[in-house]
Amino acid sequence: MADKIQWAGNTMPKSDDKHLGIMSLDHVKKARAFHQSFPQYTVTPLARLDGQAARLGLSNLCVKDESYRFGLNAFKVLGGSFAMANYIADETGKDVAECTFDYLTSDQLAKDFGQATFFTATDGNHGRGVAWAANKLGQKAVVHMPKGSTKPRFDNIAAEGATVTIEEVNYDECVRMAAAEADACERGVIVQDTAWEGYEKIPSWIMEATAPCFRGCRAAARDGHQPPDARVCPAGVGSLAGAVVGYFTNLYPDNPPTFVVVECAPAACLYKGAAAGDGDPRIVDGDMPSIMAGLCCGEPNILGWDILRNHTTAFVSCPDWVTARGMRTLGAPEKGDPRVISGESGAVTTGLVETLMLDPEYAELKELIGLDKTSSVLCFSTEGDTDPDQYRRIVWEGEYPTC
Repeated sequence: MADKIQWAGNTMPKSDDKHLGIMSLDHVKKARAFHQSFPQYTVTPLARLDGQAARLGLSNLCVKDESYRFGLNAFKVLGGSFAMANYIADETGKDVAECTFDYLTSDQLAKDFGQATFFTATDGNHGRGVAWAANKLGQKAVVHMPKGSTKPRFDNIAAEGATVTIEEVNYDECVRMAAAEADACERGVIVQDTAWEGYEKIPSWIMEATAPCFRGCRAAARDGHQPPDARVCPAGVGSLAGAVVGYFTNLYPDNPPTFVVVECAPAACLYKGAAAGDGDPRIVDGDMPSIMAGLCCGEPNILGWDILRNHTTAFVSCPDWVTARGMRTLGAPEKGDPRVISGESGAVTTGLVETLMLDPEYAELKELIGLDKTSSVLCFSTEGDTDPDQYRRIVWEGEYPTC
């Protein structure tokens, strides 16, 4: 393995933590109630990998499998739909609690709100979610995909009726393109989980919208299982990671778990910020070649970053073989363990945990996180095989070997 895992423990100075309230239990409850109004809503599985935990020398290992979300193979639909509902609520003078799925898909919406065009940039999953929500709500969607985006992900977005393009620039440039077009459109709205100065309301709604991802995690604890003391989450701009850390910090204020944030190496802006140690985020520019397309984001969400810098134990930058390892392990589990079909941007968390438990080269990081035979670990898998052809090349044909 030519490329090694890079990591930084958190030595950054604390901020005033003013953004932790985004993931307050009241906000999460409201977001969850909104998604429960959808006929497609269901609690996604929490896969208990007891066989793998025993093999690795852990007490428990669970993977939250978001590939079942609304039949769209990824969790991203949660953010786009809730952001649209909140925007519509603001425009019509309603509370978002009134903007249920039935109302948003009714003829009354056209009378109360009319039609807007929702713009976004994406490698695929977020754009598909925005396109799906716009289609259901009778709205328009324009989606720009970055250089290197694959045809299956393009086709999934186009199938929802959106205007979609693949551009010859990276993700962050596509964000700027979408924002400029939204500004120029008579009734255009940018729906992005990247937050910047002056653009924070919609990203905060998108973070709150991840609430259903936490269902099942608490239920496992209520059923008598050991609650995870380490939670491992993938990060692109850091929206989901910030939401995970914010929610569980609010839920367990007196005894929060250990949080580990995992990025792909070419776009590891959070890791670079943590490694610098001054509390300021870093920006990664240029091409970001990685199979973890959903994590190829070089400019962090400033809301998520503020939460992460205050509450995360370790920031980890992973080369592609780490996620390939996780994809293969989850796709061919230990006897008795459930199979999890986890895509390139989802399996990196499991691949990291397996590597830390088996490779003595990373003993220092393993010790920092506190992984041992008493540990209960929760990994978030954010997507399934969103590019089936690439998934098969990696899992069946051995692309990106681990050794």
